[in-house]
Amino acid sequence: MARTKYVPFAMSALLLGALACNALLLPAEPTPTMVVILEPTFPQQQPDLPETEADVPRVSIEAALTAYSAGAAIIVDVRSTEDYNASHIPGALSIPLDEFEIDPSGLDLDKEQWIITYCT
Repeated sequence: MARTKYVPFAMSALLLGALACNALLLPAEPTPTMVVILEPTFPQQQPDLPETEADVPRVSIEAALTAYSAGAAIIVDVRSTEDYNASHIPGALSIPLDEFEIDPSGLDLDKEQWIITYCT
């Protein structure tokens, strides 16, 4: 009868031993890594800048030519480099539109001059 007292204890010991061995055989689960996605921040839009494309002022060819000839304006071709190389306004700078959209503050343009862009 004394043996039956130890049966539950022996079974528990065997079960715990088996679980411990199985834990050693199983591959460790990878530690989860927290991923933080930061969205780019841009300076707050200045109140005097247009908010939509429709708000952008248009300029006539004659007014653009007059301002450029007087040294008061810079003409910027925002088309692709390939389109610029195929043909462009003489004296126009090539700055593709995606460069403007990525970081317009990093462009090397004289902000005191009138910057006239075109894409056709």
